[in-house]
Amino acid sequence: MTEYRHSATADIPADELFAFLSHPENLPRYFPQMKVAEPQGGDSVHVEAEVHGHRVASEAWLHTDPGTRSLTWGAEGPDDYHGELRIREDSPATSEITVTLHSVREADGDEVQQGLERTVAAMTHAASADADVEAAEGQGGWTSYDDKRDSSS
Repeated sequence: MTEYRHSATADIPADELFAFLSHPENLPRYFPQMKVAEPQGGDSVHVEAEVHGHRVASEAWLHTDPGTRSLTWGAEGPDDYHGELRIREDSPATSEITVTLHSVREADGDEVQQGLERTVAAMTHAASADADVEAAEGQGGWTSYDDKRDSSS
């Protein structure tokens, strides 16, 4: 089993970052290969991605744990692909995000590590930009979105 890991600091509160990343429909906003991510109920997510020029559809799972600000995910397939994401509060306005990927597939060179680093940078950028827009529009951000969604269920 091969493991890849990357950590980065984000200029966004930990709860806000977690709220943004815990919605699978946001995946295409920061993962360029992901074209579709549709929640199917429970932990199930239908995903479609462009992988080396081929469109691939699959059923995946995503488990969120707000108490520990962590996500775990995976997809069935020959690579036994799964991972974890953890968010730690550095200060009230910054957080650290750590993503770990596991796969039985051995990649050539640094392809997977570099892709992971680009994806983590895109995660923090997309979440920060989104939070800035939400704040400017007075909508309260993703944590407020979650509170509104939870009360309407």
